[in-house]
Amino acid sequence: MFATSTQRHFWMFKDETDVSNARLSANIKYISSRGRNMTVAERETHFLNVVEEKSLIMSYEYQLRDFCRKFHPPMPRYVVGTALHYLKRFYVNNSVMDYPPKEILVTCVYLACKVEEFNVSMDQFVGNLKGDREKAATIILNNELLLMQQLDYQLTVHNPFRPLEGLMIDMKTRFPTFSDPERLRPGIDEFLEQVFYSDAILIYAPSQISLAAIIHSASTSKENVDEYITKILFSEDQKRLLNLIEAVKKIRVMVRNVQLPHRDTIKALEKKLVVCCNPDNNSESPAFKKRMKQSFDDEESFEDGQYPSASSDQVRSMLMGLSEMGKI
Repeated sequence: MFATSTQRHFWMFKDETDVSNARLSANIKYISSRGRNMTVAERETHFLNVVEEKSLIMSYEYQLRDFCRKFHPPMPRYVVGTALHYLKRFYVNNSVMDYPPKEILVTCVYLACKVEEFNVSMDQFVGNLKGDREKAATIILNNELLLMQQLDYQLTVHNPFRPLEGLMIDMKTRFPTFSDPERLRPGIDEFLEQVFYSDAILIYAPSQISLAAIIHSASTSKENVDEYITKILFSEDQKRLLNLIEAVKKIRVMVRNVQLPHRDTIKALEKKLVVCCNPDNNSESPAFKKRMKQSFDDEESFEDGQYPSASSDQVRSMLMGLSEMGKI
């Protein structure tokens, strides 16, 4: 249940300001680390600010959705929803300058497929990617543990789709005066698609989001579901009703304000990202390739019965990660 879930206890924020502060903290942490020898003016020119990071993240959310739409075999929307949750959670606490979003994006989708039991092999998965598929598989596998660590191994996601279906069944059963609630479905689906590009999924419960989708669709279709909300769902709890009305208003405003940055803006930010990204985590950088070669050498050493060159702390961290994986 959502009320007792890790999502409710660890991945829900108080409001948009709370989310923005978390992103700002990640931005400041990265710039302080990588730009310690720069002046304030040099930092402002060289690095992405938090607003620019948010624009880039949104563009990658759209890319994730496009990738999943074209995926073969067809991907269920709850898998897409879980992948978008992972991407948002990862970049709430990490900077896009620190970890390449293109690589984290596909890793989020791959992990979501596994967690949601949408069974595709690695070969099937990378078959949906362009370019060097063997390299893509290596990058995904290398990033998978990192992603799980950054998500604190809290991988279960409660999407708004299930509570939506419950509400639709309830409307058909207890609100017979409203004929054919299914006619609201197109507006509901459109709203739910847009809501994942906002921060509403980090602030509001899935049931609140699904109810906001129904109310939004009814409103745009010039239908009225007020009686269902006030006299059936919350007839005996006015306090909850008032809280819900306020939440629905805020969710609808957040969705209404979703606007993908202009393509030229994104291109400029991508160029800036190439300059200020962390070379240690960039698969195209010499530093990353050197680290990868070391990991392959270590693997060969294991096969020869030797210990790898990693420090004891690194080995301990790896073992702790494997132990946590066993708890999933």
